[in-house]
Amino acid sequence: MIDCSDAVQRLWDYVEKDLDGQEQASMEEHLELCRRCCGEVEFAEEVRDLMKVASKPHIPDEVSERLSEYLDDLEGSAS
Repeated sequence: MIDCSDAVQRLWDYVEKDLDGQEQASMEEHLELCRRCCGEVEFAEEVRDLMKVASKPHIPDEVSERLSEYLDDLEGSAS
Protein backbone atom coordinates (compact mmCIF):
# COMPACT_ATOMS: atom_id res chain seq x y z
CA MET A 1 0.00 0.00 0.00
CA ILE A 2 1.21 3.52 -0.76
CA ASP A 3 1.64 6.21 1.89
CA CYS A 4 0.32 9.79 1.89
CA SER A 5 3.49 11.14 0.29
CA ASP A 6 3.11 8.79 -2.67
CA ALA A 7 -0.61 9.55 -2.89
CA VAL A 8 0.04 13.30 -3.04
CA GLN A 9 2.62 12.81 -5.80
CA ARG A 10 0.06 10.86 -7.84
CA LEU A 11 -2.88 13.10 -6.97
CA TRP A 12 -3.29 15.01 -10.25
CA ASP A 13 -2.65 11.93 -12.38
CA TYR A 14 -5.34 10.15 -10.35
CA VAL A 15 -7.82 12.99 -10.76
CA GLU A 16 -7.12 13.11 -14.50
CA LYS A 17 -7.31 9.29 -14.71
CA ASP A 18 -3.77 9.06 -16.08
CA LEU A 19 -2.59 6.22 -13.81
CA ASP A 20 -2.08 2.67 -15.00
CA GLY A 21 -4.21 -0.09 -13.52
CA GLN A 22 -1.86 -0.98 -10.64
CA GLU A 23 -1.24 2.66 -9.67
CA GLN A 24 -4.98 3.37 -9.81
CA ALA A 25 -5.67 0.39 -7.56
CA SER A 26 -2.96 1.49 -5.11
CA MET A 27 -4.44 4.99 -4.94
CA GLU A 28 -7.96 3.68 -4.40
CA GLU A 29 -6.76 1.33 -1.67
CA HIS A 30 -5.05 4.24 0.09
CA LEU A 31 -8.08 6.51 -0.33
CA GLU A 32 -10.35 3.91 1.27
CA LEU A 33 -8.38 4.33 4.49
CA CYS A 34 -7.10 7.91 4.47
CA ARG A 35 -9.58 10.72 5.05
CA ARG A 36 -6.93 13.41 4.62
CA CYS A 37 -6.01 12.27 1.12
CA CYS A 38 -9.70 11.86 0.23
CA GLY A 39 -10.12 15.52 1.09
CA GLU A 40 -7.13 16.39 -1.10
CA VAL A 41 -8.68 14.50 -4.02
CA GLU A 42 -12.02 16.26 -3.55
CA PHE A 43 -10.27 19.63 -3.47
CA ALA A 44 -8.24 18.81 -6.59
CA GLU A 45 -11.41 17.76 -8.43
CA GLU A 46 -13.11 21.03 -7.48
CA VAL A 47 -10.11 23.06 -8.64
CA ARG A 48 -10.00 21.12 -11.93
CA ASP A 49 -13.72 21.72 -12.50
CA LEU A 50 -13.40 25.43 -11.71
CA MET A 51 -10.47 25.76 -14.09
CA LYS A 52 -12.50 24.15 -16.87
CA VAL A 53 -15.39 26.54 -16.32
CA ALA A 54 -13.15 29.60 -15.96
CA SER A 55 -11.28 28.82 -19.16
CA LYS A 56 -14.48 28.71 -21.21
CA PRO A 57 -16.47 31.87 -20.59
CA HIS A 58 -20.11 31.55 -21.49
CA ILE A 59 -21.36 34.20 -23.86
CA PRO A 60 -25.14 34.28 -24.21
CA ASP A 61 -26.37 33.59 -27.74
CA GLU A 62 -27.92 37.05 -28.02
CA VAL A 63 -24.63 38.75 -27.12
CA SER A 64 -22.68 36.51 -29.46
CA GLU A 65 -25.03 37.32 -32.35
CA ARG A 66 -24.83 41.06 -31.68
CA LEU A 67 -21.06 40.90 -31.53
CA SER A 68 -20.91 38.99 -34.82
CA GLU A 69 -23.19 41.55 -36.49
CA TYR A 70 -21.08 44.41 -35.13
CA LEU A 71 -17.87 42.82 -36.44
CA ASP A 72 -19.50 42.18 -39.82
CA ASP A 73 -20.54 45.86 -39.94
CA LEU A 74 -16.99 46.93 -39.13
CA GLU A 75 -15.58 44.77 -41.88
CA GLY A 76 -18.16 46.14 -44.33
CA SER A 77 -17.39 49.75 -43.51
CA ALA A 78 -13.63 49.16 -43.76
CA SER A 79 -13.83 48.05 -47.39
